Amino acid sequence: MSGILDSVNQRTQLVGQNRLELLTFRLMLKQRYGINVFKVKEVLQCPRLTLLPNLHRLVKGIAHIRGKTISVIDMSLATGGLPINDHENRFIIISEFNRSTQGFLVGSVERIVNMHWESILPPPEGMGSSSYLTAVTEIDGELVEILDVEKILNEISPVNEQMSDETLAQKPVITKKGAGPNKVLVADDSSVARRQVKRAVETLGYEVMLAYDGRDALNQLQAMALEGDIYQQVALVISDIEMPEMDGYTLTTEIKKDTNLKDLHVVLHSSLSGVFNESMVQRVGADAFIPKFDPDELAAAVIKSVKYQDN
Repeated sequence: MSGILDSVNQRTQLVGQNRLELLTFRLMLKQRYGINVFKVKEVLQCPRLTLLPNLHRLVKGIAHIRGKTISVIDMSLATGGLPINDHENRFIIISEFNRSTQGFLVGSVERIVNMHWESILPPPEGMGSSSYLTAVTEIDGELVEILDVEKILNEISPVNEQMSDETLAQKPVITKKGAGPNKVLVADDSSVARRQVKRAVETLGYEVMLAYDGRDALNQLQAMALEGDIYQQVALVISDIEMPEMDGYTLTTEIKKDTNLKDLHVVLHSSLSGVFNESMVQRVGADAFIPKFDPDELAAAVIKSVKYQDN
């Protein structure tokens, strides 16, 4: 199992081609789940866990791994299932999300599957706001669920969503309606991320349009372009990278090659590794990349993009 990610660096060629690789795993029941390999740092058998006072009920304990202390979250319990027992015979997926590293305790880890984002579909309608799914797919005739890890982490340790006074002092002046673009399109498959970005952008005075994946975002933009000059309607596009059907890299590529959309500013906003994404920003033509989620950094990116377009 320790060698399951040895060739992860060779997989970067998949990015930008609307492809990904899923690491599949199971919790306590037969249902299969998946996580993007690029969010996984390591997979190992669960080490001895240390219990500390006042831990969140979803945190099974603290693990000391390679000189670092990492919280280990019971993924089954976090999604409303049975707690995972028999820890020493289970596995943890060490993952980096939203600037933090944590371990997810799972029942078993299976294999890595090469997928196309078009095969990753939004969850069924009617799941409700309490659902932990961001997407589903089918592997070997079996449904595989992709969990909203950002929602799980936000329930354990909510991020600060308030902008600083210094950032608010730089808030742009939004002129009256009709004088210029006053809408920002936000594309993200996570309900938590959409809410966070929406709140931040609205604080700056912009109207927010929401898209649930890259294809939804592209369809909305192309429909608006048919109705009139897109640059008088949309000030900026803020997109997640990991999304069903069409990822953020592919969305950016499609925007930049569309003659009616090519000059729109695109900011990629992701929980994936910042170092890796900086190179991909240039490759696909995005205008900026910021890691999730810091309201001041997000606001600064919006303000910078708007000022650039006004010059």
